[in-house]
Amino acid sequence: MQDILGMTYYWLKAGHLIFVIFWMAGLFMLPRFFVYHQESAPGSVEDAAWIERERRLLKIILMPSIVVVWVLGLLLAFTVDAWSQGWFHAKLLLVLALSGYHGWMAAYAKKLARGERPLEGRKLRLLNEVPGIAVALIVVLVIVRPF
Repeated sequence: MQDILGMTYYWLKAGHLIFVIFWMAGLFMLPRFFVYHQESAPGSVEDAAWIERERRLLKIILMPSIVVVWVLGLLLAFTVDAWSQGWFHAKLLLVLALSGYHGWMAAYAKKLARGERPLEGRKLRLLNEVPGIAVALIVVLVIVRPF
């Protein structure tokens, strides 16, 4: 099986990177949507519009992207036998954390849809930095492979 996967390595890598970009774009957009959403009056037309935007972003961009990122990423890991390499373990830990962040944001969108607003806009703006920091660390791990 590794021979078959080895032949398709560059296609797997390209697909993985494309869907990582889609996923990161969605992870950057959603907290910004939350900031604007929280500024709208609960039950208003604007509130309903933000609920729909968030739902679509999660359903159409984020969910398919995270699935493809994981599938192609795991196939790549098997192709290059990354399981025994330290940089890969660190990357995997960061991707797991980003996946958890994704899940938390999906849950937060549901809270906003119910009219709950547990976080201030400032905290949401700070949370917007999480995927940027994580992806910067992941890129260094994958390119430099420091360990």
